[in-house]
Amino acid sequence: MSDDDMPQLSSATLAALQEFYAEQAAEEEKVKAALLDPKTKDQNVFQADWQLSQFWYSEETASALASEAIRVTENRGKIALISCPTLYPKLKSLSPGSLVTLLEYDKRFAVYDGFVYYDYKDPLNLPNEFERSFDVVIADPPFLSEECLSRVSETVKFMAKDKIILCTGAVMQQLAKQLLNLKVMHFQPKHNCNLANEFRCFANYDIDKYITNKT
Repeated sequence: MSDDDMPQLSSATLAALQEFYAEQAAEEEKVKAALLDPKTKDQNVFQADWQLSQFWYSEETASALASEAIRVTENRGKIALISCPTLYPKLKSLSPGSLVTLLEYDKRFAVYDGFVYYDYKDPLNLPNEFERSFDVVIADPPFLSEECLSRVSETVKFMAKDKIILCTGAVMQQLAKQLLNLKVMHFQPKHNCNLANEFRCFANYDIDKYITNKT
């Protein structure tokens, strides 16, 4: 096929495509600027995408979970976040020196230094150095299903060296016990929107001793 036979974009289509790319670039610059602004560094500057089952934690819940991760690691351990991007800016705000890795499917969050692309359907597609190297792992599976929690649990078991915190629907209590030997806590994570399903926190140690009354 010669160059003359190649399909050509109309001027209107080309203009629309250029406008789309320009808007994307402008949005990325806006996000980067917000992340560098001390006034907004502890806020989540992204809009939740419901198609990806994203629901952001309330300010109180984000602060409580981030503070607990910092307490457990004493500001120098390694923290892994699986599908809970709300916590990344909060952690970096409260403890800038903390070593935080965010495993996340949504590539908007690649602007965070600790971002690692993650698809729960391929749970062990991770760097070898992640194996049993994180002092605390906090996971929030994107979908309320046995299949999703089972696969995310594979990731958690691969990465966790010690403490595990899981935030998911209350109906997953038996499966959380079966897969990760986690117990339900009194502490209840809250979101910026009201979810139809009751949401609970599960852990392999007593986090209620530290954060029950902070939400």
